[in-house]
Amino acid sequence: MPLINVAPLIAITNVSLTLGEGAVRTHILKSVNLTLDPGTSVAVLGPSGSGKSSLMAVIAGLERPDSGSVALAGQDLAGLDEDQLARLRGRSLGIILQSFQLLPTMTAIENVAVPLELAGASDARERARAELEAVGLGHRLNHYPAQLSGGEQQRVAIARATAPRPALLLADEPTGNLDSATGAGIVDLLFERAGAAGAGLLVITHDPAVASRAVRTVHMADGVLTA
Repeated sequence: MPLINVAPLIAITNVSLTLGEGAVRTHILKSVNLTLDPGTSVAVLGPSGSGKSSLMAVIAGLERPDSGSVALAGQDLAGLDEDQLARLRGRSLGIILQSFQLLPTMTAIENVAVPLELAGASDARERARAELEAVGLGHRLNHYPAQLSGGEQQRVAIARATAPRPALLLADEPTGNLDSATGAGIVDLLFERAGAAGAGLLVITHDPAVASRAVRTVHMADGVLTA
């Protein structure tokens, strides 16, 4: 039976990024190379200010690098306009941030369902309910973010990220606003849900305990990525 070549979910080659102008121009990323294959996980471990979040922004097409190439789910981002990038993110990416980014005027189920509805899913409400039940929040469907704990809000954010069934999950300091016990539970849940969906997972973290959960860890310092 012939082998089938599957493109990496992330393929970054010699990417450099600078921000600012003149005397305040800063080199954020320096000749970065990174790949992530479908169904596997990579942690980017490094201190604050090392360039980790900028790397995620480049992967998601939110920042354009000065040089090098970025491919997401087999698509070279350099050839895509902003609308095309948005569509690629919508079908390929689920993003989980430290600050949850839930809409305060929407309930948990609305926070998960509305992005699905905007993408045209006819079963958005049912999928949202199923994802929230999968993260242990079946009893909190109609609660607003202000009525939920930090850990519960992050569970909603994970459900929102996984509900569209993306090929890749990006998590930027997913435990950064949580205490250690709650954070450990969120990490367990994040890896469990990624595995259940067969999604690739890139975790950005300063915590070696979180990084140790990934199949592979790379280290970032001063914009340089090393194995």
